[in-house]
Amino acid sequence: MTATARRVGDSLKHEVDVNGRHTIITDEPERLGGSDEGPAPHELLAATLAACIATMIAMYAQNRSWHLGETTVEVDYDPDSVPRRVAVQIHLPDELTGDQRRRLERVAETCPVRRALEAGFAFEEHVVGTQLPRAAA
Repeated sequence: MTATARRVGDSLKHEVDVNGRHTIITDEPERLGGSDEGPAPHELLAATLAACIATMIAMYAQNRSWHLGETTVEVDYDPDSVPRRVAVQIHLPDELTGDQRRRLERVAETCPVRRALEAGFAFEEHVVGTQLPRAAA
């Protein structure tokens, strides 16, 4: 999985290419010098986790022909706490049985994004120069 961020002009806005198939726009709020045309990069962490959990639940339920209707997952991420704090609320329909709810809660815990965050990361970072074309003589 690869994501490549390219700055748009002289702004804080970036176009992020995801696996050569999708583009996400990020930007900073106006108070930080951006134009607020997309979420700030750090805001995508909560969005990614919420979408991953919601998708895992939907796939599991769909495979069992359970009707979920409008299900929502809220993720509150506190980037200032140490360790970082993430609170997840999963809103499921009242019609589900207790067993179905417990199973979906366990499924939510298997979200690949959650597992990656829990496991931690090792970073390998390289700064590479770009050669600018020479002016014609």
